[in-house]
Amino acid sequence: MSKDEKPAGPDFTRGVLASDIKEGAMLLGHVGDKPVLLARSDGALYAIGAECSHYHGPLAEGLLAEGKVHCPWHHACFDLRTGEALAAPAIDPVACWLVEEKGGKAFVRQEKEAVASAGHPRQQAKRVVIVGGGAAGFATAELLRREGFEGEVTLLSADADPPYDRPNCSKDYLAGQAPKNWMPLRDEAFYKDANIDLRLKTEVAGFDPKSRTVVLADGVTLAYDILVLATGAEPQRPAIEGLEGADVHTLRSLDDAEAIIAAAAKAKRVAIIGASFIGLEVAASLKQRGLDVHVVAPEPVPLEKVMGAEIGAWVQKVHEKKGVVFHLGREVTGFSGGTLHLDKGKLADIDFVVLGVGVKPRTELAEAAGLKVDNGVVTDDHLRTSADGVYAAGDIARYPDPVSGKPIRVEHWVHAERQGQYLARLIMGEDGPFHDPPYFWSSHYDKMISYTGHAKGSDPHKVAGSVKKEDAAIRFQEGGRLVAVATIGRDLDNLKAEQTLEHGGR
Repeated sequence: MSKDEKPAGPDFTRGVLASDIKEGAMLLGHVGDKPVLLARSDGALYAIGAECSHYHGPLAEGLLAEGKVHCPWHHACFDLRTGEALAAPAIDPVACWLVEEKGGKAFVRQEKEAVASAGHPRQQAKRVVIVGGGAAGFATAELLRREGFEGEVTLLSADADPPYDRPNCSKDYLAGQAPKNWMPLRDEAFYKDANIDLRLKTEVAGFDPKSRTVVLADGVTLAYDILVLATGAEPQRPAIEGLEGADVHTLRSLDDAEAIIAAAAKAKRVAIIGASFIGLEVAASLKQRGLDVHVVAPEPVPLEKVMGAEIGAWVQKVHEKKGVVFHLGREVTGFSGGTLHLDKGKLADIDFVVLGVGVKPRTELAEAAGLKVDNGVVTDDHLRTSADGVYAAGDIARYPDPVSGKPIRVEHWVHAERQGQYLARLIMGEDGPFHDPPYFWSSHYDKMISYTGHAKGSDPHKVAGSVKKEDAAIRFQEGGRLVAVATIGRDLDNLKAEQTLEHGGR
């Protein structure tokens, strides 16, 4: 908040009529210059910080349900009673304030002290080894310590950087709108202070479920009670002549993003192969860096298979208004001498290429250890693999969809984080199947699409509102049951859909 900007809503230190805040209602106000959210749940009034700790989303515009406040931007979730961050992508809590009721008024004046977790007495594992330093791996380690886990936690990552905000690799960071110090999920001191044994640039050679050991590429052996496989996915590179060169990039890591940024600094024209979410986000980011951007894809409408023709056509127009040129219904046949050869025509003077044609799960370790693998590491509804004591989370996990019961594998950052958090709570003694519906958001300049659920193979979708007017909700159903919702400009509708999906889609 700038010095000239006045805080929104009433001054809670002066009190507001308690009767004005009905059951399930929220009121945005302030204490001094700090935005505060006052809400009533189960008859009682509570006050917490009004901005999400992830990207400062406006919680007052979100959803209050079952004593939890859900952020409208990226679906983080906070405990109304304590301010604790309950669900990714938020990690840090929001402030929690004391509420006093006197003379029919509610006053908020004093911030409560944070209360540390008491831990779970049922925890039994002493040594947890996590393979993979991405969303799921980091979330497992972080929440284990936040929940008071007292055993050993070892986080093995092939990456050169400590866990970072991977979605920004194709969004704000790639566009030059976010500094590098935004990227780490935690600074390096966190891992030392939390007693998490983070090992970077570490390759795992294999693991043995019978002896419960992990063998590193340098020959070091680690024993485990619980092993979490969170090896993620890797970008696919089509077997097309010329696409193996140094001027053809994929985007998965921070190093990849920096290589593309370096290429963009001395380039004028770039070709993006693939009109996927990653491909289109890269197109938007590089356009914002001033490049002449061309997108080549075989489908007639971007994202049509996932989002439907309405959203696909809208996204295409959003990009075209910024100057992005689409070459749809085209196949790439080769790349040489700065020319991208297509089945119909060619694109000349291409300085570099970025591939956005999908990823494949990294299942080699699981296969070598004899685990059941089928388009991912097969798990049950507790994310348990076919080997005792071994769990899978994130892009590699193929688990039963809580809504349809069908096996699915999901490649979304927030979903991977939530699976990691679920495993941390499972290790700490909680029980119950994993039931969070998948969620992701996709940014295109100043426009955003939110998507909750999993709609592969669904019935024809229903559109409410107008996609063209950027006020729409697209509902995907299967057998009369809601399986997914995509929204533009309707964040609250998306949050409500998430609640419906958590209860089986009815």
